[in-house]
Amino acid sequence: MNDKHDRIRAVVWTGGGIRLLDQRRLPQEETYWTATCAFEIAEAITKMVVRGAPAIGIAAAYGVVLAARAHFAEANFRWKAQIKADLQVLEAARPTAVNLAWALQRMGSLINALPSDVNPETALLAEAQRIHEEDIAANRRMGELGAAFIDGPAKVLTHCNTGSLATGGFGTALGVIRYAYSEGRINKVFADETRPWLQGARLTAWELLQDKIPVVLIADSVAPYLLGQGQIQWVIIGADRIAANGDIANKIGSYGLAVAARYHGVRFMVVAPTSTIDWSLPDGMEIPIEQRPPEEVLTLAGKDIAMSGTKAYNPAFDVTPAHLIDVVVTEKGVVRQPNSERMKVLQV
Repeated sequence: MNDKHDRIRAVVWTGGGIRLLDQRRLPQEETYWTATCAFEIAEAITKMVVRGAPAIGIAAAYGVVLAARAHFAEANFRWKAQIKADLQVLEAARPTAVNLAWALQRMGSLINALPSDVNPETALLAEAQRIHEEDIAANRRMGELGAAFIDGPAKVLTHCNTGSLATGGFGTALGVIRYAYSEGRINKVFADETRPWLQGARLTAWELLQDKIPVVLIADSVAPYLLGQGQIQWVIIGADRIAANGDIANKIGSYGLAVAARYHGVRFMVVAPTSTIDWSLPDGMEIPIEQRPPEEVLTLAGKDIAMSGTKAYNPAFDVTPAHLIDVVVTEKGVVRQPNSERMKVLQV
């Protein structure tokens, strides 16, 4: 496919730091953060300036570069001991997305292999850039593999944001949508608004319109009704963590979509790189679910939408069991009707 449906990059290395498209401001404003140290990147991750499991991992990898630069300048050969605190701060920024820990482990392995008395910045930057480039290549491969399942022209439904804004570029679930749209396999995308952060309304709709892909925004509660009307052929979502048996954690609301899709006979696709798979967890019951501040539910655009004193329960993710998933698409291949045995083909 050509690049006219792939023009957005949310994370960019500038030399002095990383430039992050502030996703809290979209679609009203296109403003940028430039983070120049690991703590600023951790803050950007925690505050949702940058979000999406792959993008968080990429940002954190660049954060390691900035930390190494600072500590080598300050402490020279003692930089390895001092950088440990930065790695811990970055990893704690968000607990559910496994790509964050994966990227930091990869950077940490390289740190262990580097000599203490040589400036580590060049080697670490090359590794962070490889992580970034590999993510874009993986997304394009997943786009091709996932699109092959869609008999067009089809209408699809997606949840949250899984595009260039959430990754190094091109996207996971939106990567499949981009690829399939370019081939004429998709003619319309329905996007859930995705309360409480409204990633579908603010980000996915914005991103698809930037690339001139037809999108219709719906309230989250409309999705089961729409599925029941026979208007949707596929639900296509991403994942923040996948257990060894194929259970997946994704943005809250994904589980309900999967239940409704199965009830109405609509096929359900999960698209995520293999770095999202946590082989140490046998099933989704072991996936830690991030609890976000109640204010995200109790307010909208800084204004109260509930009576003072109202309590709120605000999990950021839910877990969809593997038996509700028709296919898991990764850059290493696809798994139909995932379970513990079938998922093993992705360990190669």
